[in-house]
Amino acid sequence: MANYDFAIGMGGAPGQGIESSGPLLLRICARRGVYAFTYSAYQSLIRGGHTYLTMRLSSEPVANHGDKVDLVIALNQDGMDKHLRNVISGGAILYNSDNTKPPDDAPEGVQLCPLSFKEMSNNSRNRIMLNTLLLGATLKMIGAGLEQLEDILTIQFQRKGPAVVDENVGLARAGYDHAAEHFTPFPTSLPIQDKPLAVTTGNEVMAMGGAAAGVKFYCAYPMSPATGVLHWMAANARDLGIMVRQVEDEIGVANMAIGAAHAGCRAMCATSGGGFALMTEAIGSAAMMEIPVVVINVQRGGPSTGLPTKTEQGDLWQVLGASQGDFPKIIVAPTSIMDGFDVIPELFNLVDKYQCPGMVISDLTLSMGYTNIAPDLIKWDQKIDRGEIITEGNDTDEKYLRYKITDSGISPRALPGTPGHVYVAATDEHDEDGGLISDEFTNPHIRRDIMEKRQRKMDGIVAELPLPPVEGPEDAALTLIGWGSTKSVIGEAASLLRTEGHSVNHIHFKWLYPMSEEKVNEILSKCKQSIIIECNYTGQFARFLRSETGFKANGHIRKYDGEPFMPHHIVDGAKEIEAGQTELYIPYQEIVV
Repeated sequence: MANYDFAIGMGGAPGQGIESSGPLLLRICARRGVYAFTYSAYQSLIRGGHTYLTMRLSSEPVANHGDKVDLVIALNQDGMDKHLRNVISGGAILYNSDNTKPPDDAPEGVQLCPLSFKEMSNNSRNRIMLNTLLLGATLKMIGAGLEQLEDILTIQFQRKGPAVVDENVGLARAGYDHAAEHFTPFPTSLPIQDKPLAVTTGNEVMAMGGAAAGVKFYCAYPMSPATGVLHWMAANARDLGIMVRQVEDEIGVANMAIGAAHAGCRAMCATSGGGFALMTEAIGSAAMMEIPVVVINVQRGGPSTGLPTKTEQGDLWQVLGASQGDFPKIIVAPTSIMDGFDVIPELFNLVDKYQCPGMVISDLTLSMGYTNIAPDLIKWDQKIDRGEIITEGNDTDEKYLRYKITDSGISPRALPGTPGHVYVAATDEHDEDGGLISDEFTNPHIRRDIMEKRQRKMDGIVAELPLPPVEGPEDAALTLIGWGSTKSVIGEAASLLRTEGHSVNHIHFKWLYPMSEEKVNEILSKCKQSIIIECNYTGQFARFLRSETGFKANGHIRKYDGEPFMPHHIVDGAKEIEAGQTELYIPYQEIVV
């Protein structure tokens, strides 16, 4: 069977049920073993504005929302006006004919599919059920049965009583039957594959990664788009033996997480850019006291409050410069939703071993994107390496030096309360046993020695971090370079360019800091022509890569309107750069909200 690749768009006002319809359809696909990825373009308003959800369905794993829309579900006139012209020829649009009308110049080749909510619901005033009616019609259009939707609706509404269940199931059936009688279904039906899948989000997966890593303390202040990590942790805390706290602000969050980590448990917290700004002083204190802690920054559009419900890769330099002074730290940017699970245990093992803070830099595209995954990809039996931890008492006369100067820079770490291992942990500079240095003039050699000790950890860290792989032909004429969440969309663009006859490969960075100048340059030196692709205005990764390695790309494709890349943005931009353009901003014209 050829690869199934189908995209559905849902447009309407907040409160019309788009955020519930999407997961409903995802669960149906999951039961059928169909993969999916969703992206939701929505407003930071409780009511008002416009919301648009794109859901891409595939017989193979998929990690971006693609280029096309086959079917639009328009819940109001806005949904019709904004998205009808995005539907491909051969596609269709479903809408409520009571209050939504297509334009006189509707594009040819798009099937107009009206349904009257008033007639089919017997004049029900519960207009939120319009989404149920249209969802029933959708299932008929894509060749899926109604049984799974009826089952899911029964489970979802059973607490509201049988009358509500019957009303929703009845409307879904009415939409399904109406579509069967009046509309032409799509020629290829939604497949049924061997193995049922699970539905999850990027935030939930990062939370699961923390649980698998052995996190026993999690705290946060709710801040979109990172709040989903807190929700999952709170919902599963009792079963997993994790203490979860919602704190009054991000300053308290960071310090509480560091305190828990100092006491000996693995501790994690998550926020977005504005909250991370408040955490930076505490991150420096963790570095000075050599306490391992993991902080997640889920990026959104900035600066300040910025775009609370939009995506961006604009916090890289903020994370690189977190707190003042020089100190060891590790920064990783997950490249997919599932990668968010994998990197958390890996990062915890590294920060425990090297006794330093670690930062995960994700973004809204991944964190709030829904996807279907194979459940066996969640590996709970992760390797846990706590590094050089002392948990037994010292019965010798040898004095314990918490910050003992070693060749590796790593000093044996005793947990508080371990007999015979007393030391001072403070945010001032100190000597080997934690004694504070308050006068640099009288202790210059101690400052130099302890600073050099800490920084020697970087040599060990950089030797352990994987290098970015080269995907595609090694001798390609053009190399696309990206970091973090853009991996899937850049990879798909590279594949499309190769299909058109272009010689293209792709290098993607996940472990960002520290970076090996020599080894990364060895990879980049093979690039004949290169383009760096990222979602920010100033080319933050391009500047960082140049500062670390001296590498300067031939061209740049940057996007900073709050929406993620689509594959054709990169394909079109790469062609223009090959033709001589060097700086290129790709406007997001497909979705206007």
